[in-house]
Amino acid sequence: MIDPSELPHLRRCVELASRALEAGDEPFGSVLVSGDGAVLAEDHNHVASGDRTQHPEFALARWSAEHLTPEERAAATVYTSGEHCPMCAAAHAWVGLGRIVYVASSAQLAAWLAEWGVPAPPVRTLPVNDVAPGVIVEGPVPELADEVRELHRRFSH
Repeated sequence: MIDPSELPHLRRCVELASRALEAGDEPFGSVLVSGDGAVLAEDHNHVASGDRTQHPEFALARWSAEHLTPEERAAATVYTSGEHCPMCAAAHAWVGLGRIVYVASSAQLAAWLAEWGVPAPPVRTLPVNDVAPGVIVEGPVPELADEVRELHRRFSH
């Protein structure tokens, strides 16, 4: 269960996902927060360019490797609108970031997309801990999941 003080970070992730959708991109957004609660960086999907690796979680992992010490990375939290894909989960673990808190799980997203008849992605969706077993993961967050679902519905229709 997440602390209510974390909801603003998750709401920001949903705002970033909405911004991505408004730009014609897949609706994903993420925020990197230090161990003392300061927002360090944020991003949203940029895959509409054709580079399908331009996920915000991957970008934040790379940013943290360039700007934070190993100790700072381990103390940080990545908040995100959707559970990390396997690529992003691996990047998160490789750079030694701390916990992940997501609004909607990969399983939820896969079920929504199947419901709408959207073809499965080229990479299997897996829970973060199947890829990165040492990462602390929390989610989904039901109070925001409907907003994320609606963003994905709008994108897929």
